[in-house]
Amino acid sequence: MADTAAADTAAPTVSAPTLSGPTVTAPSYEATERTVPTRIRERAAYDRDTVHAILDEGYLCHLGFIRDGAPVVLPTLYGRIGERLYVHGSTGSRPLRGAKDPGLAVCLTVTHLDALVLARSAFHHSMNYRSVVVHGTAHQVTDPEERAEALDALVNQVVAGRADDSRRANAKELAATTVIRLDLLEVSAKVRTGGPNDEPEDTGLPYWTGIVPVTKTYGAPVPADDLDPAITLPAYLA
Repeated sequence: MADTAAADTAAPTVSAPTLSGPTVTAPSYEATERTVPTRIRERAAYDRDTVHAILDEGYLCHLGFIRDGAPVVLPTLYGRIGERLYVHGSTGSRPLRGAKDPGLAVCLTVTHLDALVLARSAFHHSMNYRSVVVHGTAHQVTDPEERAEALDALVNQVVAGRADDSRRANAKELAATTVIRLDLLEVSAKVRTGGPNDEPEDTGLPYWTGIVPVTKTYGAPVPADDLDPAITLPAYLA
């Protein structure tokens, strides 16, 4: 494939006391050596509106870190509050335990696949996508208020409005849950749109070329077997 979506690892420690994260004074994130792609730099974007839109449309990320000297990448849910991303997991999770001070160097990525791009040549086959890559140091969240808001954000990231329509975690569940925070400081988006980029000499070849759109769809909600029939489908799912 000719097109790929950027990344490296590690980053600076963040000390931001506010729940929403670092103070925002600029409309764009500052480009750094790690956030500038080595190829097709014109597809990179650093403005907050683009980054936030890509993050807010998804809920599944891939969290990369080094464990015992080897790279590990885990798929997991995330939630965004302002300039911070939150990830949660079991207190038995080694990477989450590793986020205690001084923190855990991570790379977090989110990608939306929008289309398959079929060119006349194998080399120019590609994908249309929107992606965000975040480098930084993840920290374990210990403040009870921030933990509560982070867990609500994780639930609402998947289904908006669901946190208020479910029982919050009790003390036992909270004791078994670790939440980590990653500030949006070293961030970039990368976007590909449009059709194939065939070589001029290939335009006469007898092969179909174009894009195959890819969309995310949801089926009709299926009630649990033990759901009380008197409980109707909430408006946020209808």
